[in-house]
Amino acid sequence: MNWDQVEGKWKQSKGKFREKWGKLTDDDLTVIAGKRDQLIGRLQERYGIAKEDAERQADAFIEAIPVESEETTTPTSRHQAARH
Repeated sequence: MNWDQVEGKWKQSKGKFREKWGKLTDDDLTVIAGKRDQLIGRLQERYGIAKEDAERQADAFIEAIPVESEETTTPTSRHQAARH
């Protein structure tokens, strides 16, 4: 996943960020809203880490999040809904 995708799917993604960085508050997650610079700033504040470390952690984390393509999930969802 990339940062544009994170920002676009923030509501679906923010739980993963909360699991990874439990010190982030609901207010933090609202402010972050999928924005890289906001996440890095909040990680620095909450965890007392250097900017470079926060950048490295954040970038590595989002690269590890699998991209869920709407093309692969939508037809399956429609097919399942039609069967019920």
